[in-house]
Amino acid sequence: MEITWDWKSFAELSAEEVYTILCVRQKVFVLEQECLYLDADGKDRKSFHLMGMAGKELVAYARIVEPGVSYAEVSIGRILSSESARGSGAGKELMNQALTRIEEEFGKVPIRISAQSYLEKFYQKFGFESTGKEYLEDEIPHMEMLRKS
Repeated sequence: MEITWDWKSFAELSAEEVYTILCVRQKVFVLEQECLYLDADGKDRKSFHLMGMAGKELVAYARIVEPGVSYAEVSIGRILSSESARGSGAGKELMNQALTRIEEEFGKVPIRISAQSYLEKFYQKFGFESTGKEYLEDEIPHMEMLRKS
């Protein structure tokens, strides 16, 4: 699967891109994971949006939240691969792209994430370590993880 990557602030997103992002996030997090929650949480405006496109389909996405919004550090959230991209390596490529773009935008800084617990080993491959803080979010076990600069 050939993926092209785009990195934009909220202000740079077109209405069509915002709509596509919200649709894919709702499909993955609300429908597939059966979690009823408000996805439009007010953080999108203070974030960068990393979009992986295969043709006209959004197949990988992450929201990079500025420091001081979710955590004191930069954070990566809403990390997803669409159903059609799972198993293709798109998730690994997405994380590599996110880490590269964060370094370009913010420098070598610590990055904090809220990870679904079953993905701990996946995120460890990118230098994230559990902080020991584990919790349920929308009935799904999560852990806070930090990647030091």
